[in-house]
Amino acid sequence: MKMTFRWYGSDKDSITLNQIRQIPAMTGIVGSLFDVPVGEVWPTQKIKALKEEVARSGLELEVIESVNVHEDIKLGLPTRDKYIENYKETLRNLAKFGIKVVCYNFMPVFDWTRSDLAKELPDGSNVLSYEDEKVQNIDPNKMAEEMENNSNGFELPGWEAERLKELKSLFEQYKGVDEEKLFENLGYFLNEIIPVAEECDIKMAIHPDDPPWSIFGLPRITTCKDNLERIINLVDSPYNGLTLCSGCLGANPENDIPEMVRYFGKKGRIHFAHIRNIKIHEGRNFDEASHLTSDGSLDMFEIMKAYHDIDFKGYARPDHGRMIWGESARPGYGLYDRALGTTYLNGLWEAIGRMKGEK
Repeated sequence: MKMTFRWYGSDKDSITLNQIRQIPAMTGIVGSLFDVPVGEVWPTQKIKALKEEVARSGLELEVIESVNVHEDIKLGLPTRDKYIENYKETLRNLAKFGIKVVCYNFMPVFDWTRSDLAKELPDGSNVLSYEDEKVQNIDPNKMAEEMENNSNGFELPGWEAERLKELKSLFEQYKGVDEEKLFENLGYFLNEIIPVAEECDIKMAIHPDDPPWSIFGLPRITTCKDNLERIINLVDSPYNGLTLCSGCLGANPENDIPEMVRYFGKKGRIHFAHIRNIKIHEGRNFDEASHLTSDGSLDMFEIMKAYHDIDFKGYARPDHGRMIWGESARPGYGLYDRALGTTYLNGLWEAIGRMKGEK
């Protein structure tokens, strides 16, 4: 397992590469180009500059999260072919600089949804939180405004101002798209993209929906084992794989994360692991938590053991952390708790290996 850390760039992140490289066993950065509009080709010069900046810090850049999929592709509009061709060109440009995995999602409109970006826990830390009744009864425009006002001054991926300007028209367009149509549109996209991914030796890794159920009546399909199986079979290629996020899928207690890790891992379809814990409450409500098993509802030992059992050699990262010790950062993406989470996950990994007789 190669441990990585998501980083938003020197001009968009409160955390430095020098701080990240000091986390034990940290090998690389999960990066992106946030100043390229969705649907446009990523310029080689910008990719090169990011790659070189990360390399100077002694870290690798082999995973990109995300090359966002233009909404016209998800909607299946006639204009999608132009954006798909741009996506192919971006993959070819990324391949020139040694990128091995691209994490992406196929969530309509919103990449992720929370009702509170800074819920205070009893220990005084702050976490991202989801209250289903509040989300289902709030106007999406009002929620977008609240997200912007509580983001600590950082732009939130998936909630970019440019995208949110088009909320009303997007909701109108999605009235004609149900889950089956979304599957059809994803299949169209993958049939075009995966041959280029094979050519470029870049593994495509779709990210689960967060949370894994419908929000505001929009269709969602990357939600459970059966749907993930259907997705990887849309194009039967080892380059058509998954970002298996324990926190997203784990919000539904019916999703058995260790079992899913073993099932899809044995098929060689997990290309990226997002590992985090959540505390589930009654009624589709949950709080994010520290990575420690006892702080949440997911068995992190069993999740890590499942990855160890399949001899996972891919990329992983500690996912969202709490805001602790007075840190002010992008919600969910502070340094301190994610560094603690990394160390905890590495400790589990080493202990599981020792239990199996590894040295």
